[in-house]
Amino acid sequence: MSVDQRRALALVWHDREAAGLYRYRAPYPPAVFEAIRRLVVSPPIILDAGCGTGALTRHLAGFASRIDAIDPSEAMIAEGKRLPGGDDRRIRWIVGTAEAAPLDPPYGLITGGKSLHWMDHGVVMPRFADVLVPGGRLVVVDDDVAYPPLWKKDLIAIIERYSPVNPSAFKDLFGELQRRGLFERHGFLKTTVVPFEQAVEDFIQALQSTSSLSRVTLGERTDAFAADVRGLFARLGITHLSLPVAAALVWGRPLRP
Repeated sequence: MSVDQRRALALVWHDREAAGLYRYRAPYPPAVFEAIRRLVVSPPIILDAGCGTGALTRHLAGFASRIDAIDPSEAMIAEGKRLPGGDDRRIRWIVGTAEAAPLDPPYGLITGGKSLHWMDHGVVMPRFADVLVPGGRLVVVDDDVAYPPLWKKDLIAIIERYSPVNPSAFKDLFGELQRRGLFERHGFLKTTVVPFEQAVEDFIQALQSTSSLSRVTLGERTDAFAADVRGLFARLGITHLSLPVAAALVWGRPLRP
């Protein structure tokens, strides 16, 4: 993905509608937070970089003395404050980029949930290295929602028809960072699968919270996309979905080359 394309897609995150639709995404499995708890070192202060609406942030207060939650979108942070746990006094919501926002180190852990690929790695990785305590690590979390074979192929065909982004655009991020001398990988974990039940209409809203399928990106094609997905499930007589959800965590030390 080109820098210009990434910047264009990133404009989505400043949209109030897209921020509001984040609540329809599947939550991270509980095992994610247990894994993060084991990775925190003293002091138990966490920097959540690119926090969005706080899908990670709002669940870290049980084992962190402070969480600095940084995101460039005022809309995302405003939504995060409204969601359950968003008013915890241990959370400092900060509007700013991971590259330039004011930080208050040292941190015992840095987290990122599906956000690192939006950042300028040549800037943020050395910056993360500087603000972590010795032994502190960066952990990046990504979710893995499995689509059942009954409709997976047809849904992906619809998404590919509308989305301007090839899914492979975000692949092999950590291989690239290691090749550039910006990251030392220490571990990987894939959680067990947990079921997530969701109405079809809510599932469509979750799809439209993504950068490539939001109203900001699709414009006048937004309603047609929703109608095509709705029609797929209507033909199958499906009104509610049971989605197996897992998450993958990669952690290690950010480096200054």
